[in-house]
Amino acid sequence: MSRTETKSARRADAQHNVEKILAATVACLSRNPDASVSEIAQAAGVGRVTLYGHFSSRDALIEASLKRLLAEGDQVLERLDLTGDPREALRALIESSWLLIAQSSAVLQAAQTILPPGRVHELHAKPAQRVGDLIGRGQAEGIFRADLPANWLADVLHHVIKGAATDVTHGRLDQMDAPRFISETVLGACRPVGKEPTSTSP
Repeated sequence: MSRTETKSARRADAQHNVEKILAATVACLSRNPDASVSEIAQAAGVGRVTLYGHFSSRDALIEASLKRLLAEGDQVLERLDLTGDPREALRALIESSWLLIAQSSAVLQAAQTILPPGRVHELHAKPAQRVGDLIGRGQAEGIFRADLPANWLADVLHHVIKGAATDVTHGRLDQMDAPRFISETVLGACRPVGKEPTSTSP
């Protein structure tokens, strides 16, 4: 093997380790926001020295994991058509990204204990704004209730998703049912008071 090929193989191995470490971080923090570096390294199948070779501290690892999840979520949402009926747009958003949102919420919880509030807000601002804008549009069109702030209803969505993820983890909810349960619960919460439910789903 040539020197160039050797370097390429090492880079590929290093990238593979980074992906394993980040995936293990998300999995561990989803179970326990206080998961240690040792737990994460063990789950990733690497040593602490290898982990610290890529991430200088637990704080850096958590921030990198949060950025990765938010970037993945953003890629999913960028492909969605969130125009048209706000109810169906919100349903599509939930069905396509609820699991990523749940995972990012768990990592966000860990990040809030170690990162400055300004940094957490900066990282989370774009996806939060996307949901808030969608709900705000629904309010402006009279589809969603306007007696509660859009950001409150967006927070309701995130709390319901987090609860669903916990129930899935503990075997109280089938993962296949989660998107429908979340959608129906959140759309019910967003429905204007006194208005009968209207479904545009087939």
